[in-house]
Amino acid sequence: MATPVTTQPATPPSEGTVRAEVDGVVARVVLTAARRRNPLSVATMRAVTAGLREVSGREGVRVIVIAAEGPAFSAGHDLSEMVDRTLDEEREVFTVCTEMMRAVHDVPQPVIAAVQGMAVAAGCQLVATCDIAIAADHAVFGTPGVKIGLFCSTPMVAVSRAIGRKRAMRMLLTGETIDAATAVEWGLITDAVPADELDGAVRDMAEKVADASGVTLRIGKEAFYRQIDLSEDDAYAEMSEVMATNAMTCDAQEGMSAFLAKRSPVWQHR
Repeated sequence: MATPVTTQPATPPSEGTVRAEVDGVVARVVLTAARRRNPLSVATMRAVTAGLREVSGREGVRVIVIAAEGPAFSAGHDLSEMVDRTLDEEREVFTVCTEMMRAVHDVPQPVIAAVQGMAVAAGCQLVATCDIAIAADHAVFGTPGVKIGLFCSTPMVAVSRAIGRKRAMRMLLTGETIDAATAVEWGLITDAVPADELDGAVRDMAEKVADASGVTLRIGKEAFYRQIDLSEDDAYAEMSEVMATNAMTCDAQEGMSAFLAKRSPVWQHR
């Protein structure tokens, strides 16, 4: 199991909305606008994207956690930025949001969402986009835009891919929230745990993931998102090549040799 070390700040807070830090092999990007339920303003989304990219480049980081302070994970977009604006200004909001979601998939490390409370609209989208999501059992999830005349079309992209068409349409058309147990059943999140066990559960999951070779995690994450929407034939063709080239890496050769020798592998992360 990975050994934690003293937490070191990776980036300074951005306008009091985001904090990034590194603790051993695990980095955290934390939403800190707790009093406002962590709205995803343009500045906040840019700070999350920058934080992900910065900690991703830190030596030794093999897992990134996205977390939040306060009672809500995120209430979604900052609506104060979306009233009485030009079309280009509205477009900027969703362009920046898309860049943040893509960054979650683009960083080579697996990204875990630690959801301590409500995650709705773009907040739900962020949870759905993460590779793994663990939530407190009282957390709720929803895409309520229909109730304010703004259909959750960009959240729909991630949510529908996580839970399927009919369940996604139910959430999108009614705007109703689902509880954490339902979110697990539907595949929106990975696990739900008592609130006082959330930090430990997230840390345990991060350390389990981080026990693997860093290069193997990078190859596997990139390959997963490359193949997921391909036809079966195309996916097998591409992934056969991925596995062949993966098998040539130092860590794959070490891992297979260690298995055959009945010993623990020693990763070089290359």
